[in-house]
Amino acid sequence: MILSLIKILEIHDPYTKGHSEFVAEYSAKLAEELGMSKDEIRKTYWAGLLHDIGKVLVSSSILNKPGKLTTEEFDEIRKHPKYGYDILKTSDALKDIAEIVYAHHERIDGSGYPRGLKGDEIPFEAKIIAVVDSFNAMTSDRPYRPALSVNTAMKELIRGAGRLYEARIVRTFIHMIAKMENEAMG
Repeated sequence: MILSLIKILEIHDPYTKGHSEFVAEYSAKLAEELGMSKDEIRKTYWAGLLHDIGKVLVSSSILNKPGKLTTEEFDEIRKHPKYGYDILKTSDALKDIAEIVYAHHERIDGSGYPRGLKGDEIPFEAKIIAVVDSFNAMTSDRPYRPALSVNTAMKELIRGAGRLYEARIVRTFIHMIAKMENEAMG
C-alpha cells in the first residue's frame, strides 16, 4: 500500500521521483547517528517516505509550474502537510507518523507552515526530516530553478541552523554527508 501511494505521488509530481526514498533513507541514517531508538528510527524512515504524500491532493499544474507561483498557488502547496496528515491518520498502521508528516515544514523559530509551530512543539523526527528534505530539495533541479551544489546547500543549512533547523541536527547531518562522500571517494 505504501509503495503504491509513493508511485501515485511520483506520477502526479515527477519532481518527487526518488525524493521520498532519499528523504526516508537519509533521515533514518541521521536518526541513527543522533542515537535515536530503533522505533524512533523506524518512524522517521516511514514519515520520511510519506512526508509529501499530501501533494497528491495539490493540482499537478501547480506542482509542475515552471515559473513563480502566485500567492494562491503557494498557499495551496503549503496545505500538503495537512493533507498528508489527513490521509495518514485514517490508517491504524500509519497514524503514529501522521503528526511527523504534518510538521515537516515547521521551523524552530515559528516561521514554518502550516501551523507556525516552534521549538519543542515540533516532533524531533519532523526536525530531522526538515533538514534532509531541505537539503535534497536544494540539490535537485526544480521546474523553477537548477540544483544547488552540495557545498552551497550545506552553507544554506548552516545559515539556518539555530533559526530554521535544530543546530545539532544540521551539524550531525553535515558530518554524516562529509563522511559518506569521503568513503565514496575511497
